[in-house]
Amino acid sequence: MTREEVFDGLKEVIAVIRPSTDLTNVSFDTELVRQLGIDSLSMILLSLAVEEKFQMRFPVGAPAPVTVGEVCDTVIAAKQ
Repeated sequence: MTREEVFDGLKEVIAVIRPSTDLTNVSFDTELVRQLGIDSLSMILLSLAVEEKFQMRFPVGAPAPVTVGEVCDTVIAAKQ
């Protein structure tokens, strides 16, 4: 699975979690909290949805991803 494929899938998840989010300017460097307005509840929902979509688990005890790219990299690392 490529980083672009994960990125596209992640944007689909974000669109469900935060339907009012304009995804046209989202990039790998986009910050989840500051730029997308992901709050703590939305972060939990996002994590669960990403785990389900990509059939993976975020590592226990690892720091929460800050950017869209960090989420993509975490998904790819978990799938290897």
